[in-house]
Amino acid sequence: MTQPRPRTVTDWISSLRIPQSAIASVPGSAPDRSKEVTLKLLEIFKAGGIGFCTGIVDRLFVTDVSIIQNSAEPLKTDARVVCELEVTEDMANIAGNMHGGCSIYLVDSCSTLPLSAWLAAQPDRKNDSGVSQSINTVFHAPAPVGTKLRIISTSTMTEGAIFASRCHIWDVTNHRLIASGVHLKMIASQPKPKL
Repeated sequence: MTQPRPRTVTDWISSLRIPQSAIASVPGSAPDRSKEVTLKLLEIFKAGGIGFCTGIVDRLFVTDVSIIQNSAEPLKTDARVVCELEVTEDMANIAGNMHGGCSIYLVDSCSTLPLSAWLAAQPDRKNDSGVSQSINTVFHAPAPVGTKLRIISTSTMTEGAIFASRCHIWDVTNHRLIASGVHLKMIASQPKPKL
């Protein structure tokens, strides 16, 4: 018999176990709790190998999880998560370049990671990065099959019930920007229990 899925992302994060050696192998200045939550979210995105794009997220490799000083407001911090991935046939359009829908999927998934990493570093905050409100994406250049991508996502607003992050997808070999996006999320209201 299969186990039922946890009701919330917070419950799901709590139920997963990541080996300490995997957490310790992630570079960056973030505390281990932030690195652990980042790895757990990627496991959640894989959803047991079922669902939309699980094969793509399965190939994402986290290369950095850091808590950094906000450049505009020195009293604030942001989280930055860097992932790498190679463009493969299952990500491509008919022209052999990464499909725009795949770019948006990467912006969606990867830009969620720094929000949860930042929340995990805050002792007084519940780790719920919420649900998407909008994902605005700009396409800058094609990424043919075989292109190595570096995806840099940074939290930009983590106060209150609305969160925001930005994401840049770079072609590592040709040093060019492939796509960029801004992701707004909100904490979803919970359904009231039925009596």
